[in-house]
Amino acid sequence: MTVPRQPTTQRRAMLLAAVRGGDRSIAQLADQFDVSPSTIRRDLTELAREGHVVRTYGGALDAGTTVERTLREKDASNSEEKDAVAKAAADLVDDGEVVLLDAGTTTGRLARYLAGRQGLTVVTNGLTVLLALADSTDVDVIVLGGRLRHPNEAILGPSVESQLRHITPDKVFLGADGITAGRGLSCPTLEQAQLKHAMLHVGRGAYVLVDHSKLDTGPFAYWAPLDREHTIVVDEGAGKALDAFAAVDGCEVLAVPY
Repeated sequence: MTVPRQPTTQRRAMLLAAVRGGDRSIAQLADQFDVSPSTIRRDLTELAREGHVVRTYGGALDAGTTVERTLREKDASNSEEKDAVAKAAADLVDDGEVVLLDAGTTTGRLARYLAGRQGLTVVTNGLTVLLALADSTDVDVIVLGGRLRHPNEAILGPSVESQLRHITPDKVFLGADGITAGRGLSCPTLEQAQLKHAMLHVGRGAYVLVDHSKLDTGPFAYWAPLDREHTIVVDEGAGKALDAFAAVDGCEVLAVPY
């Protein structure tokens, strides 16, 4: 049944109820609310920013269900923004450095920009990073060994954290499912939250790579505090949402165009 056109606030409230009721397709929701797919995308982006839903490829899920998206769904979401963030992050890396790359889609894109760099060593627990650098003979790749977790293709386990004690990378690049100025990085499991926190502290410099849809969102119950100096690299689409992060002691913000 088509819902009569409503004011934006009322429509978004009804849209949230529809998503929680199991309606997840943008095309389906656009027909239901008699608005364009682009309007539904904007509504869902705002609901995701507020932490009510988790954006997926082609729709959204209720954040209360804490359903984790597949890597393919994550990579397709905000693709241009992620690519701009990854390229800006690559510009921060100097030849000959040792860098630690977290598992994730944006860090995987960063790895593609690092392929071919001279004398670079990349340490990672992410399958996306490993695959991006598999054919690069110029980059020395060190894979932290452990258990491969799906759906985010991260290598986890006590052995990964143990190996981190033996390295001091020049820079650490972390990904995130959500980030808030008050809590840090939202993670789907306690194990991942603990590992991200450990990664944060092993490097000489720490960076968090996110697109603007991740800001002010906490889709999961586990958190990695950002309790050391760090830089958030994010696309300019974040707008005023960056103000809260820039106000945090020890946090710098690098907003990049896309």
